[in-house]
Amino acid sequence: MISVLIFIFILSLLIIVHEFGHFIAARKNGVRVENFSLGFGPQIFKTKKNDTEYSVSLIPLGGYVKMAGDSRSEYKGQSDEYLSKSVGSRFQIIFFGPFLNYLLGFLFFWCIFFAGYPSLTSKVGGLIDGYGAKEAGLAVGDKIIVIDGTRVDLWDDLQRQIKKRKVKESVELSVLRDNQELKFKVPIKDKVLWDELGEKHSLGIIGISPFDEIVEVRHGFFESAYLGVKKTIDLTFMTYRGLWMLVSGKMSVRDSVTGPLGIFYITSKTAKLGIIAVMHLIAVLSVSLALFNLLPLPILDGGHIFLLGLEKLRKKALGVKSENIVNNVGFTLMITIALLVTYNDILRLYGDKISKFMGK
Repeated sequence: MISVLIFIFILSLLIIVHEFGHFIAARKNGVRVENFSLGFGPQIFKTKKNDTEYSVSLIPLGGYVKMAGDSRSEYKGQSDEYLSKSVGSRFQIIFFGPFLNYLLGFLFFWCIFFAGYPSLTSKVGGLIDGYGAKEAGLAVGDKIIVIDGTRVDLWDDLQRQIKKRKVKESVELSVLRDNQELKFKVPIKDKVLWDELGEKHSLGIIGISPFDEIVEVRHGFFESAYLGVKKTIDLTFMTYRGLWMLVSGKMSVRDSVTGPLGIFYITSKTAKLGIIAVMHLIAVLSVSLALFNLLPLPILDGGHIFLLGLEKLRKKALGVKSENIVNNVGFTLMITIALLVTYNDILRLYGDKISKFMGK
């Protein structure tokens, strides 16, 4: 039950922030907002303030902001209607939705780095046969503190330093053993590994695994902001790289795309790890939602921005018929993607159980 509530909270937060971006930009540009809705299906709550009706519906899988005169068929030429505004104003209204999601992701990353997050130390927990660490004489329980003159305290730092030294034959390690500092010259071996996007990389390996020792890592206020920006930018490049690999066929849809069912499964696992893990999931989802929404596909914000660019170039907007065609194509595309993603989630998460059931 807790997992369900956390899932609903996360989705609702992402949707509200996104739609609030459209809402405040519309208000700022003098556009009348008729409805601010969270969810779809039967309404369970609604209230009206000024000219806007605020409503919550039963199915929390989406939301929308309905603006006056936001379609050619409804447009009456009044000054407070969406289509009466300039291309620049309409761009602001559309762009602010994904922008606030992107900003939310950054803020959560910032908070995580500042509040503190668990991380493995650089203590050796295991040695792998045939690799340099065991051959050089390292032992379980050794704490690696220096690699080629560079101080390390965490497992991530240790991995980063060793991986980027793959072109070297060996590294100089300083370790603490029984409060005594020892030095070792450890041979490096190249090993081909696959990253999270399925691409091959040749990395330097010395053959150690981490000890089950975790510390809480905190950073200063401004350093956390910098790390939050870096994390958000890294996630942006990784997401678009993944999308390119998906489009080019280098990565399968099954391995790279998830929907509400998959997100619920991830949320139920993440909720058991604590508030920091949930915050990290929210940050990743929020940034991903922003980037996905900016794709130039019909119905998505990126599709509307593309049409605004086309309008700017043509010096005129689409007609009612063309707009209806674009909206219908976009709606059909979104339904198709939703069904495909849900089918993909079912296969990935429950495919084995279904196969066993069908085989009986």
